[in-house]
Amino acid sequence: MARARLHVYITGRVQGVFFRANTKSKAEELGLTGWVRNLRNGRVEAVFEGDRPAVEAALAWCHQGPPGSLVKKVEALWEEPSGEFKTFEIRY
Repeated sequence: MARARLHVYITGRVQGVFFRANTKSKAEELGLTGWVRNLRNGRVEAVFEGDRPAVEAALAWCHQGPPGSLVKKVEALWEEPSGEFKTFEIRY
């Protein structure tokens, strides 16, 4: 399968609603590696790496988010996969 890397910025009510924890759970469920973090401007940033269909599923999930969130915008940037990650982590 083709490997893919996606860098996303999620805008809306995405902090204080367990967005990072749920993103980590979804990424692990999909077999993806990478990371997720809150940004000071209120957005969430994440990088997903793995098989392209799984990365696309993570992108679709980001448009919805967990219960309690309200996603207004998702900026998605496709990048070359680096293979640098071993797991999916929450960064602080």
